[in-house]
Amino acid sequence: MKKAFHLLWLVVLVSALVLTACGGGGQEASSGGGAKVERPAPPADYASKTNPKAGDAAAAAEGKKVYETNCASCHGNTGKGDGAAAASLNPKPQPLATTEGALSDGYMIWRIAEGGGMAPFNSAMPAWKSVLSEDQIWQVVAYLRTLPK
Repeated sequence: MKKAFHLLWLVVLVSALVLTACGGGGQEASSGGGAKVERPAPPADYASKTNPKAGDAAAAAEGKKVYETNCASCHGNTGKGDGAAAASLNPKPQPLATTEGALSDGYMIWRIAEGGGMAPFNSAMPAWKSVLSEDQIWQVVAYLRTLPK
């Protein structure tokens, strides 16, 4: 299991470097000064999903562990998009602490599960659905909802 995780991490890191070298493509709109952000709607199979872990403190605590292991290197310890790997990424990771409140559960699980390797995002964010269980992804979403803005 540890070997598989390290291999996955290496693939993600190499992919990030390749995307950075190639310019990385487009970037998800940012809120810059409170302007409304236009984001694509999640696909139908994600759109109506709601977090069964919403408001569950124990689930959020587990989500924090998953986040720290898998997400903080890019999105930062406090979800501000300022992780150690963020400087080398183009586009930069989104500041989850300031954007997650405006996002539906369906959007959040879609982006985490499917990653950012598709238009319009074209980012280095990996698809986590083959690494994390749906339950773990919901725990991460529960944790993200607790981040200070």
